Amino acid sequence: MSQKVFRELVSVEEAKRLLRERFEPKPLGIEEVVLDEAVGSVLGEDIVAGVDVPPFDRASMDGYAVRAEDSFGAEEDRPVTLKVLGRVMAGEVPTMTVGSGEAVEISTGAPIPRGASAVVMVEYTSLREALKVYQSVVPGENIMASGADIMAGELVLRAGDILTPRETGVLAAIGRRSVKVYRRPKVAIMSTGNEVVQPGERLEFGRIYDINGRTLADSVAENGGRPIFLGIIGDREDEIQAKVGEALTVSDMVLTSGGTSAGVGDLLYRVIDDLGPPGMLVHGIAVRPGKPAIIGMAQGKPVFGLPGYPTSALMIFNVFVRPVLREMAGLPGEVESRVVEAVTAERIFSSGGRREYMPVNLVQSDKGGYMIYPVPGGSGAITTLAEADGYIEIPEGRVYLDEGEKVSVELFSQRLKPADLMIIGSNCIGIDVILSLMRERHLPYRSKVVSTGSSGGLVAIRRGEADIAGTHLLDADTGVYNIPFLRRFEIADKAILVRGYDREQGLVVARGNPKGIKGIEDMTRPDVSIINRNAGSGTRILLDMKLAELARARGTSFEALVKGIQGYSFESKSHSAVAVSVLQGRADVGLAIRAVAEMYHLGFISVAQEHYDFLVRKERVGKPSVQAFLEVLRSKEFREQLSKRAIGLTPTDDTGAVLYRPPDV
Repeated sequence: MSQKVFRELVSVEEAKRLLRERFEPKPLGIEEVVLDEAVGSVLGEDIVAGVDVPPFDRASMDGYAVRAEDSFGAEEDRPVTLKVLGRVMAGEVPTMTVGSGEAVEISTGAPIPRGASAVVMVEYTSLREALKVYQSVVPGENIMASGADIMAGELVLRAGDILTPRETGVLAAIGRRSVKVYRRPKVAIMSTGNEVVQPGERLEFGRIYDINGRTLADSVAENGGRPIFLGIIGDREDEIQAKVGEALTVSDMVLTSGGTSAGVGDLLYRVIDDLGPPGMLVHGIAVRPGKPAIIGMAQGKPVFGLPGYPTSALMIFNVFVRPVLREMAGLPGEVESRVVEAVTAERIFSSGGRREYMPVNLVQSDKGGYMIYPVPGGSGAITTLAEADGYIEIPEGRVYLDEGEKVSVELFSQRLKPADLMIIGSNCIGIDVILSLMRERHLPYRSKVVSTGSSGGLVAIRRGEADIAGTHLLDADTGVYNIPFLRRFEIADKAILVRGYDREQGLVVARGNPKGIKGIEDMTRPDVSIINRNAGSGTRILLDMKLAELARARGTSFEALVKGIQGYSFESKSHSAVAVSVLQGRADVGLAIRAVAEMYHLGFISVAQEHYDFLVRKERVGKPSVQAFLEVLRSKEFREQLSKRAIGLTPTDDTGAVLYRPPDV
């Protein structure tokens, strides 16, 4: 079978236009549902209360129902004495009438007996042979009058209101058991691919669990639809056609994921054409992530073919599917989202030529406002969206956004939740161990970790964006870690350096070391490809130092040496990313810590022992979340757990000690 190529790529605006030319999303009509199923729907009728809420005068406090005038003049040293007639509990019907000089004991929520006009709180009374009242009350005090909350005949909810738990509580309060709502669109969802299996099943080599089925179903429910998951189907055209045909009979919209790119097994575009007309409207959008997305129409219903990569699928859902689905559900097409203005913390490179929706992290600056950092991981990683606060839109034709450029961030959630502890800098598993121990101690701090490399962490400390930065920068001239860089990055008066632990850095290679790699010099072999770390990271600096030594030994320049290294320009932002590149065969070797090699069962050739330390912004040292982090770092528990959880990471005798503090601290 020959490979299919994309039809002409269209812009985001053109893709939306082509869909709306063929399909006008609008509400699907009104249906009556029981209150148990109403939350999340859009109300399809005005609601008028048929009863008062509360339906009777009732006590709002435990105490004694009295005639208010009988309590006038009561004081601590001159109590009023009243006769107690009896007691009324919540749910009981009072049979007595309160006369002058009388009272009735009453519980919260109980009906007020005839004759009473106020309730004296039990705290201001004493009861022996008679009731002593030590504080006066005014008429109506501690009584919720009939209809005080809702009056019969009052319009309490309007058609078009979204039913949240607050609205359904109002409906319950006036006795409604069912309500008319806009019918929620039924959305059929299926995942495609021979490699995809259901969560919970045995995962064989070469297979992956289905992420998109879950995330798309929840996204549909969140935006007013009723998800119908039809399972996983293989890459066979007849199987796909049968399942999509079934989906069209049971739903108002069809979502598939996978099977959209220009690969041999990608058949969805033909299926949509066959089930039309009009069939496929768009195949390929000039956007990143999500270029291979498909938009079509069959049997009068929209069909969206979303990419298989989780981040791509969810981004395309947000941009194209969500507005259509919401309009069909009677919701506002555009979510009442919150947009935050921010500036870029570093130069951000785009794909160029395509519009890009890039997930980002937001961090607060001491100067006010927010800075953004891109979230690494790519379109294949579900954690890309899980870790991000929102995303920015980079227009077509922009190659990069410069450092300090103003951007608008579309938040994924209605509320931005700032982190209690912001850690920016070098990536390390040891940080995960500390944060894990903090959670085990039930410390209520929300932490965020942004991997920028050691140099990026020092810059973040200087700008006030980070509370803590992990760093392992080695000074080539002195052989000293981290301290020489405090003045170079102009933070000698802004930060305290705390001793962390030792890490073993080395070459990560495939299991069994099939290329026979022995040391740094093998990176220059023509049959070896490498995966590098990002410029400014301590690992990159260590590698460049070793390569510079090798260049001098060979009598050549550093530039000439690295020019011949395959993959030197390919960068990753974490040790785990290096290990995964080797595991997946995209590179033969990369420099990383031993812990990730052990985690992924890869080979490891030791190169250096290094100091991994923590910089703390000076004025943040007393911050409770920072104190908690440092306490765990210095704890016996951390020393015991570090090497168990991360092989190659070793606490030292001075772990947690202050190595440097500004003169004024």
